[in-house]
Amino acid sequence: MKRMPFFHKLVASGFGTGYSPVAPGTCGAVLALLIWWGYAIFIDQQDFLRLVTMGLVFLFTILGVWSSNVAERYWGKDPSRVVVDEMVGTWITLLAVPDKTHWGYAISALILFRFFDIIKPLGIRKMEKLPAGYGIMGDDILAGIYGFIVLSIYKFWFT
Repeated sequence: MKRMPFFHKLVASGFGTGYSPVAPGTCGAVLALLIWWGYAIFIDQQDFLRLVTMGLVFLFTILGVWSSNVAERYWGKDPSRVVVDEMVGTWITLLAVPDKTHWGYAISALILFRFFDIIKPLGIRKMEKLPAGYGIMGDDILAGIYGFIVLSIYKFWFT
C-alpha cells in the first residue's frame, strides 16, 4: 500500500494535532487559536488582523478540502485525524473577536466553535453528507459561522 503524501498528512492532521490520542479536534482548534495569537501579536490594526485571518480561512479551506479528499483514501471516511476543518472553523469564529487584546473573546470563540461542532444543530450535520473533503470541511465551516454570529451578537449587545 502506498503512503499518503507528507504534505496532505501535514495539512489534514492540522500539523500533527490530529494524532492526539485525546480530543484531536479540540487539539486542532487550540492550535488554530495559538496560531491566531501568534500572528495577532505582530498586527496592530484590527482590520488587517481580520484580513490575515480571512486569508488563512480561504487558503486552508482549499487545502483542507484537497487534503481531506486524499486522507479519506488512506484513513477512511471522515477520519478523526483530519482536524484542518476544526482549524478553519475556529478561525472563522475568531473573526468576531473585537480586538486582539480581548483574550476572553478569543477563548469564547474557541468554546463556541467547539460547542457548535460537537452538538451540530441547525443543519450542521447535513453538511457532513457532502462528498469527501467538502463534507469534512463543510460542517466545521458552518459551526464556525454560527460561533461567529453568536459572538458578534454578544459583542453588539454587551460592548
